[in-house]
Amino acid sequence: MPLTDREARVLNEIRDWERNLYEFEPNDFQLTYEKYLQQSFSLLPEKVQKQFFSVIDSWLFHLHSMIQGSQLQIDAKERILSSGRIFHKDLEKIEDLSQLKIEQLQYIAEQQIARHRFYSFAQGGLAGTGGPLLLSTDIPAIAVINLRVVQLIAMTYGVEVNTPVEMMTSLKVFHTATLPPRLQLEGWTSLMDELENRDDHYFYEGNEQITDITWIEQPVQQLMKALVISLFRKRVIQGIPLVSMAIGAGANYQLTRKVTDVAHKYYQLRYLRQKEEFA
Repeated sequence: MPLTDREARVLNEIRDWERNLYEFEPNDFQLTYEKYLQQSFSLLPEKVQKQFFSVIDSWLFHLHSMIQGSQLQIDAKERILSSGRIFHKDLEKIEDLSQLKIEQLQYIAEQQIARHRFYSFAQGGLAGTGGPLLLSTDIPAIAVINLRVVQLIAMTYGVEVNTPVEMMTSLKVFHTATLPPRLQLEGWTSLMDELENRDDHYFYEGNEQITDITWIEQPVQQLMKALVISLFRKRVIQGIPLVSMAIGAGANYQLTRKVTDVAHKYYQLRYLRQKEEFA
């Protein structure tokens, strides 16, 4: 069947967002910062660079698998299905959610998005207290929150992420979302190319490398955030380090906001393309 008026509006919103990616122009400071970071990292031996990104890729892959197989995620999957049954009582598995209307899926997805943005905000606030344990676990915790919400958004739109191809796709969505705005177009274009040439394969047949030198800004930003929190944690108001907590909460919230925006648009687009294919 053809797209409904609501689905057409959602598709137009995604296309408008894509046009903004094409029209984004970085300023001189952003270009200088990128050049400086990449030149600094390039001073390391090539072998060390490859090992660095290989370790990060492996860590993300295993973290994704751990989250996907956790009881917490299994319970979340059942809650998504239960929410879907409010609109369609015969839903049995995740793939059946694609039978729902776009506004129904948006409602379920936005519940997950709002919840995880709050988790990210709260976790950043705790890390902002400057405690060594909380600060040291900030990067793993924020990675878990964001990988988890990408999985949940995918499942909301009827995509089961327990296959190698969907696992790799969700990791690439996460990677694209965490790129700087001036580099997101390249990641999004890669996702669109893979979506255009997509076959119903169980195993992923594309480039399995997730991170590269273009992604180096993200870990640097996380380290800089930790440094700023450490500098401001002694500035307390009534015994509470409000400034450092605000920095941690705000930075983590903005990161999760970026991730959820990109992931939501990607899986909405997949849902709409599927409807057009079977029209």
